[in-house]
Amino acid sequence: MQGFLDLPEFSKIELNKVEAELDELLAASDKKIAELSELSDPDWDNFVFELDQAVDTIQRFYSPIRHLNSVASSDEIREVHNNCLPKLTAWYTELGQNKALYERMQKIAQSDGFASLDQGQRKSIDDQLLSFKLGGVALEGKDRQRFKEIAAELSKLSTRFNENVLDSGNAWRMNFTDDKALAGFPQNSLDLARQCAEEKGEEGYSLTLDYPNYHAVMTFAEDRELRKTMYFAWSTRATAGGEKDWDNSGIIERTVALRTEKSILLGFDSYADYSIASKMVESPQQVLDFLNDLAIRAKPSAQKDHDAMRDFARTEATIKVDDLQPWDISYYANQLKKKLYDFSEQDLKPYFPASIAVPGMFEVTGRLFGIDISKVEGADVWHEDVALYQIKDTDSGELRGAFYMDNYARNGKRAGAWMDVCVGRMRKAKGIQLPVAYLTCNLTPPVGDQPALLTHNELTTLFHEFGHGLHHMLTRVEHASVAGISGVEWDAVELPSQFLENWCWERESIDLVSGHFETGEKLPQALLDKAKAAKNFQSGMMTVRQLEFGLFDMKTHLRTDSPDAKAIQSILDSVRSDVAVYEIPGEVKFQNSFSHVFAGGYAAGYFSYKWAEVLSSDAFSKFEEDGIFNQETGRHFMQSILEKGGTEKALDLFIGFRGREPKIDALLRHTGLAA
Repeated sequence: MQGFLDLPEFSKIELNKVEAELDELLAASDKKIAELSELSDPDWDNFVFELDQAVDTIQRFYSPIRHLNSVASSDEIREVHNNCLPKLTAWYTELGQNKALYERMQKIAQSDGFASLDQGQRKSIDDQLLSFKLGGVALEGKDRQRFKEIAAELSKLSTRFNENVLDSGNAWRMNFTDDKALAGFPQNSLDLARQCAEEKGEEGYSLTLDYPNYHAVMTFAEDRELRKTMYFAWSTRATAGGEKDWDNSGIIERTVALRTEKSILLGFDSYADYSIASKMVESPQQVLDFLNDLAIRAKPSAQKDHDAMRDFARTEATIKVDDLQPWDISYYANQLKKKLYDFSEQDLKPYFPASIAVPGMFEVTGRLFGIDISKVEGADVWHEDVALYQIKDTDSGELRGAFYMDNYARNGKRAGAWMDVCVGRMRKAKGIQLPVAYLTCNLTPPVGDQPALLTHNELTTLFHEFGHGLHHMLTRVEHASVAGISGVEWDAVELPSQFLENWCWERESIDLVSGHFETGEKLPQALLDKAKAAKNFQSGMMTVRQLEFGLFDMKTHLRTDSPDAKAIQSILDSVRSDVAVYEIPGEVKFQNSFSHVFAGGYAAGYFSYKWAEVLSSDAFSKFEEDGIFNQETGRHFMQSILEKGGTEKALDLFIGFRGREPKIDALLRHTGLAA
């Protein structure tokens, strides 16, 4: 069947009509679901396929609204989103608890015809049966009603959490009449601060909590008090004492309590156990053992990293300090790296203009996977920075999918970087509905007449999110619930993203993504050698920081009571005492802006980054053996992992590519932690 794109029409969205249109769609879907609930002889075509279509209709309608709320926040879009969210939450909760649907899905699974379905169809049915169970289909009476109430409240809390982080960040600003306070800033960071002021009609320079500003201050500002001010502004977002009620402490308390209550209603010991039920790992203890083992390996290295930086700051730095503090870490790390490797990230930045890095990334993935990526001119988008691209198969010219790319930081846009589903791939009557993705970053924007110049870290972020996007877009699966990233265990979903980051370090691929913004010169070999030599600089410290996040998340969600803010802080303090190598001030409430866990999909799952890094490092080691642009290996990865989506267990797909189970050796080698 021929594929087609079903793209949102952003310019035609009338916010004042969205809620009424959603009501109509939900009512029509309810009518369809009622019909499906009465089928006496359900099969794939008349039941599962039709149910998938009903869900897809709602998803496609609301996807642009949800996305706009993240990237173009305004009072109007927020009001619409918040009015619609309870209706959507209730609809999905009712769907998950529909016993008639569950029984018909079970009937198909137990039928003689089940064995004749393809692998993806069988996996889809198995996954949906598990989803029904985790959605409370077996609950009765008061428990059933309570589960619905919990789902509704958790949805509201998640939205409020993100709003508080965004609003508290947007409210913070520092203005300077001259650049004396910004001594140490590279010119492009100064220009950005000036541009921030100009955008508000102000003279001089402005600093905001947009990440490019924050990063510049923490890495380059000679003024220690400015670094301290910025550090606390960033790390106390959504805490008490702001202009408005943006404190997320109570939201965290309530969220953890409700998650625990929900899990116990379903018969789990804790939310951690509930979360693990749909992941690769077998138990929370397996996660703790994995993270603690890595901590044992990484902490000695992290301590050496910190001691070396402390000694450098005391005795060799241009501006010496005896009491190294958290707001000094990035500043002295940058100087120490310069001393040890004669290298700073600013040395690379001129060689990575976005105008070369982005199409270069497309060329890298084109060589690996046999695809062509081209911009769609005149696309209907939500901001002038946004572009729409389409992906075609190089050999056949077949259209595979499309994506919106929104790269630069701006006011009203949620911090961080992410890929989200716009449209999922599935078979329909008129053909194959092709996948469409949103790829969102907060990279350093163009400043004045100078193009957007990316740090190497920003380049890596770009590749990371594009890896997620390719996982969604290159799927060949036609069954919605297991196409692309759907149906992929959460602790394996980071495999393609972390895997693709490796091409940010190889000579052959660097030549495709680099070109000096003034001369066009490729990144010199001497600079690349220095960057690679410095690649694992402070990798011990970075590793234990990630382990801190993962352990805090898992231990918080292993609680079977309802911990208050003090108890949650004590969990974090305990984890830090085990793995951290420097103290964090008590005023810092990092957890209050930890959206991944308290307002996203990573609750009792943040360990997935490290778990999947084992897979991604091991997968890349195959390319180290065969050649980083070995077309056979590239196509094998695409066909074994990317195209198959969630049609099989992630471990089975990995074994299908690598020929064996994953080993940790490559991760330890790539991060410099191997003995």
